[in-house]
Amino acid sequence: MIFKLRKELTFPPASLAEPEGLLAVGGDLSVKRLMLAYKSGIFPWYSEGEPILWWSPDPRFVLYPEKLKVSKSLERVIRSGRFEVTLNRDFRTVMSNCGSAKRRGESDTWITSEMIDAYCRLNEKGHAWSVEVWEKGELVGGLYGVKYGCIFSGESMFAKVSNASKVGLVFLVRHLQAVGCKVIDCQVVTEHLRSLGAEEISRDEYLDIVCCYSG
Repeated sequence: MIFKLRKELTFPPASLAEPEGLLAVGGDLSVKRLMLAYKSGIFPWYSEGEPILWWSPDPRFVLYPEKLKVSKSLERVIRSGRFEVTLNRDFRTVMSNCGSAKRRGESDTWITSEMIDAYCRLNEKGHAWSVEVWEKGELVGGLYGVKYGCIFSGESMFAKVSNASKVGLVFLVRHLQAVGCKVIDCQVVTEHLRSLGAEEISRDEYLDIVCCYSG
């Protein structure tokens, strides 16, 4: 069953999502609703022209900071000083680049102008973070996501040159570990993130984590 959201600031339990993860349709992208969604194990994902769709997939793909895998070659790139990495310097540009990045098997983007405006509002409130990766003063990679309690939900990343997004991710994971983050929600499976240590857990396990650490 797919639930239709009304004006009330509520979500059905994430455990009631359809087998592919779709839970609800409608609502809005206000700061309060987005934060309630993340703290309930739910996130929005939809294409231009569609109503807002809310998801909670099973299994969930997560990365525990202490399980991050960094290859020797990637560590050498990080230590070389080739890239400068910053935090929250240019959130909107990072998100726009994520939206325009070409991805295998995708003909359009779910990072619409409506989504960009909504997450920029989250960023202004301190709930959404961006990582920027620079080479010779040019933005060549980055990623963004939502921080709540001791959880970070990664939303998207982009790279214009080899290793840029990986360097940004390693920077973020190490920073999050230093500030006490317990888990990074990667949402859905990608082999790129699996190679860095991400793993699948059940939705029920993830919802238990959210209950304990979402703040």
